[in-house]
Amino acid sequence: MEYLDNIFFAVILAIGVGYFALNVKKLMRNIKLGQAVNRSDNPKARWNNMLMIALGQSKMVKRPVSGIMHILVYVGFVIINIEMLEIVIDGLFGTHRIFAFMGGFYSFLIGSFEVLAVLVLVAVVVFWARRNVLKLGRFASTDLEGKPKSDANIILYFEIVLMSLFLLMNASDFWLQQAGASHYVSAGSFPVSHFISPIFNGLNEGTVVLLERTFWWMHIVGILIFLNYLYYSKHLHILLAFPNTYYADLNAKGKLDNLESVTREVQLMMDPNADPFAAPVSTDVVPAKFGASDVMDLNWVQLLNAYTCTECGRCTSSCPANQTGKKLSPRKIMMDTRDRLEEVSRNIDTNKGVFVPDNKSLLNDYITTEELWACTSCNACVEECPVNISPLSIIMDMRRYLVMEQSAAPQSLNAMMTNIENNGAPWQYNQMDRLNWKSE
Repeated sequence: MEYLDNIFFAVILAIGVGYFALNVKKLMRNIKLGQAVNRSDNPKARWNNMLMIALGQSKMVKRPVSGIMHILVYVGFVIINIEMLEIVIDGLFGTHRIFAFMGGFYSFLIGSFEVLAVLVLVAVVVFWARRNVLKLGRFASTDLEGKPKSDANIILYFEIVLMSLFLLMNASDFWLQQAGASHYVSAGSFPVSHFISPIFNGLNEGTVVLLERTFWWMHIVGILIFLNYLYYSKHLHILLAFPNTYYADLNAKGKLDNLESVTREVQLMMDPNADPFAAPVSTDVVPAKFGASDVMDLNWVQLLNAYTCTECGRCTSSCPANQTGKKLSPRKIMMDTRDRLEEVSRNIDTNKGVFVPDNKSLLNDYITTEELWACTSCNACVEECPVNISPLSIIMDMRRYLVMEQSAAPQSLNAMMTNIENNGAPWQYNQMDRLNWKSE
């Protein structure tokens, strides 16, 4: 019976971490459903991107109010959970504040954690008010109706509860230290929770011990629940922002990729020395499908993008098409891609690891052609994204499918391409007349 608590803690920890590992395995499988793309070039620039954008939050502060608060929540939540190491050791071996031997440094750490916890609480309350009271435009969009809205609030409530439990755990611990309770060694500095500890005055020592243990257990179990909720939440970006920024496209934003097979064919047509009777382009560079109509046609980085989306709406709020009333929302493009990918994932799980065609696709069932053709390809969404997501790359691949596989471009675009083919220019007049404007 002496080690019953430790055994129970080990079981809870194993279940929490084990379930998280299964979710990570499923996540990696889903991302690998995408097509191959090489993102191993220029590792120095990629590491710099990851350090500056994911770790340094450099793009977040372009909007200072939300950016600075997000940094507080991010840094505070991460640093405070360094204490998880101590909690895990204490839980497994029955110790209490095992790192107390560090003396003054330990007091500095605990004190810092408490100050950060308060800052996190303040920032989270402001975030909640911006969403639910002020109802800022980018949070009041129809994109976020239903689960996305509730998910955002659930995360905020999680953070409030976890930070509150952390402070209550410390406050009761501090009270017991002051009372000289056995097992509660005098350790740590409590600049915030010592103001909370008087709420336990008038209670007997046994009751406060029970409360302290309750707060401790609720804190660790809450963290494990939060960890496993991440897979089902937009807050998966806490983990994926790092690989996403590392594998982001390093090319200039105005540069669009070309299909290798099409490039070779055009080069052959443009080469005056080429043999018109030469063998056709090797089939090893001809894709099975031009462009993308479903998530499996996208590359794995685009699928990683979809899972990394924070649903912050900066992309949509800066999109000129959206601002002029068009149906396009870059945030919705990413959310739809993730939702379809999750639907495919459930299909695979149901059918024992094999995808069974379900007569659905990302195109039309999730994303309409009206949305795709509303895009001006200006890259404003890519520039604004705080974690280097590219909705434009998905839009362009789906447009490519419409044009090259279905010949389903809008009439105006078809007219332009016909003019280029016949006249060598996008305008409807003979190329011999192209310079007539000089005489006007």
